Amino acid sequence: MSGHTLPDKVRKGDARRDRGNRTGFSTGANSAAAAVAATLGLVRGAVPAEVETVLPNTRHVVFKITDGRTDGRTAHAVSIKDAGDDPDATHGAHLTADVRRIPGGGGEIILKGGPGVGVVTMPGLGLDVGGPAINPVPRRNIVENVMAAGAPILAAGDALEVTLSVPGGEEMAKKTLNARLGILGGISILGTTGIVRPYSTAAFRASVIQAVDVAANQGQTTVVFTTGGRTEKCAMREFPDLAEACFVQMGDFVKAAFTTAVKQGMQHIIVGAMVGKLTKIGQGLSVTHAWREEIDRELIASAAIEVGAPADLVEEIRAAETARFAAERLAELGLAVAFHRALAARAIRSLRERYPGPHQLTVLACNFEGKPIVTVKEEDIV
Repeated sequence: MSGHTLPDKVRKGDARRDRGNRTGFSTGANSAAAAVAATLGLVRGAVPAEVETVLPNTRHVVFKITDGRTDGRTAHAVSIKDAGDDPDATHGAHLTADVRRIPGGGGEIILKGGPGVGVVTMPGLGLDVGGPAINPVPRRNIVENVMAAGAPILAAGDALEVTLSVPGGEEMAKKTLNARLGILGGISILGTTGIVRPYSTAAFRASVIQAVDVAANQGQTTVVFTTGGRTEKCAMREFPDLAEACFVQMGDFVKAAFTTAVKQGMQHIIVGAMVGKLTKIGQGLSVTHAWREEIDRELIASAAIEVGAPADLVEEIRAAETARFAAERLAELGLAVAFHRALAARAIRSLRERYPGPHQLTVLACNFEGKPIVTVKEEDIV
């Protein structure tokens, strides 16, 4: 029984949703299922082929279990992660639980990380440095589910030691932000609801906030927000003296990034972006995703007028669907630097108005190959 029946909100105009909207489960939900199955193996003498658990969102779900076995003192169980239609690095992961009964342990549940579960090496994640990367919500959920399943053992005064592991987890982690966050050697056990939604924005937004927190906890006072991989590479080349922790891919989440940076007292906030996102930031959008709001053609046209674009081209820019059209046409006229400087100035003014504070602002405009066009500092604009 898969349990993948939750409808997902289909947003108008979001073409990517056509790829599928089947929900899946988080690493935390599968870990809880494996832990419950192994615990029931100790209680009943055999590991069940499927178990029902309660997700953090209180929904009851049945999970299939594989590789179940017990010798009466220890038990082993695996729950294979199905991420639904989400392009998840941990899809297909074997979330594995080994549960050991400790006589006279005082009814305690001890949660440990095994191979393939990351180890926390930096402060700022709300987790113990040196401990496993099992986030607070799934940690609590796993413990609560094991407490219910192992009630007879705990009532007898014995403890249960639950060790979670993920074969191949270290390799999977290379496709995540874990190393940047100081989580080494494996994946994180995540999930605030237990459900993974396709193309989930919540997880990305949370990782942006977490990355800023980690930079602040490392004592960094500068943060560089970029909109993707190309702009991040561009920014890393432009600001080689900054530590890797300073660079945060904010994607579309301008508001989440800036409010966190201001709250953490960052002294210098740098934004690396290409023309489209730069325009969206200049419009004052909190989220710059394409489906949220159309590009402001008047803003682009005003920047083109400011740098001396001919009137007929300005009219073409007003009618164009993308900001890229303006960037490419103005580049042909040798106006690329001036145009991006004008857009950057608009972005800085908008960011200053929306996110006040003592921080300095800098915008790095990059081209479509991820090369720098111009860097504009707040003090340089009128």
